[in-house]
Amino acid sequence: MPAFPYSTTYSTTVTAPAVPPSLSLPVIEAAFPRQLHPYWPRLQENTRSWLLEKRLMPAEKVAEYADGLCYTDLMAGYYLGAPDEVMQAIADYSAWFFVWDDRHDRDVVHGRVSSWRQLRFRLHAALDAPAEHLAHPDPLVAGLADGVGRLYSFLPGTWNARFARHFHTVIEAYDREFHNRVEGRIPGVEEYLALRRLTFAHWIWTDLLEPSAGCELPDSVRKHPSYRRAALLSQEFAAWYNDLCSLPKELAGDEVHNLGISLVTHQGMTLEEAVEELKRRVEECISEFQAVEKDVLRLAERLDDGTVRGMRLGAAVRACLGNMRNWFSSVYWFHHESGRYMVDSWDDRSTPPYVNNEAAGEK
Repeated sequence: MPAFPYSTTYSTTVTAPAVPPSLSLPVIEAAFPRQLHPYWPRLQENTRSWLLEKRLMPAEKVAEYADGLCYTDLMAGYYLGAPDEVMQAIADYSAWFFVWDDRHDRDVVHGRVSSWRQLRFRLHAALDAPAEHLAHPDPLVAGLADGVGRLYSFLPGTWNARFARHFHTVIEAYDREFHNRVEGRIPGVEEYLALRRLTFAHWIWTDLLEPSAGCELPDSVRKHPSYRRAALLSQEFAAWYNDLCSLPKELAGDEVHNLGISLVTHQGMTLEEAVEELKRRVEECISEFQAVEKDVLRLAERLDDGTVRGMRLGAAVRACLGNMRNWFSSVYWFHHESGRYMVDSWDDRSTPPYVNNEAAGEK
């Protein structure tokens, strides 16, 4: 499928969204061409239906906001080459993740400590035994069970166990963020950086490169310094760029988890200086990735030794690396197309219009 430089529609007349100068990254626009999985139109339709079927968003919110939030666009720009059923399972899981993030936020805002604690334990249980939680009355628990159950069907049990292990740590990281926010505690920069790698689920999205490539990578490849560095840089870029773009939203909501906020609080920077530091870190991720991806390509060449296994491994590493690269452009344009970050258009800058408070237990 040809690259779509800006829009995620098939129109050839759509222009690029306006990118504020403070968020503009010309190197992404020039050197990281955007592509979309050819299954994207069906993906969007099916994920919209899945959100309704699983009661993860009310019908009126899905109708008004689901397409504009661009959750499927984000994933369709990342996991290119994935079989359609893998792409669909990833997109549904990603949509679930965003809904979970919103519930977490509303639990914090409304001080629902017991509600969050209960949800946390139920998510751990659903992750370990998804088949037993498909009919759970809490849509978030049932939705996770459905999503991970499908993801577990593509690769061997060793991959499933690794994915579950990584996501258990994500749930616990969300719990630490919950208590930091409830207590109004802003973590120091190094503490925040470590926690952010978990709350952004760096290793989950990296794990999902493998079913997209149709191959579980051995530890010798996944833990190879170059491969691991390339994977980390692609995810760090996404996390820091997200912090940069979501800073107005999180300041409006009295958030404490944002690298910019930690820099202002603990390193005495002005808000303008913190924004510049965030952008510096983002640009550094891009340049370092461009350097290390050459090493990963050399690794793929060495793996491709002429044997059937070697050819398969080499092809899988190239596919995973190519999708790490796709993550840069997909994340970049997502932040300028998704209604999730258009704070200035909201009636209440601290309350996203796409969340439903009653569905999360609020009165």
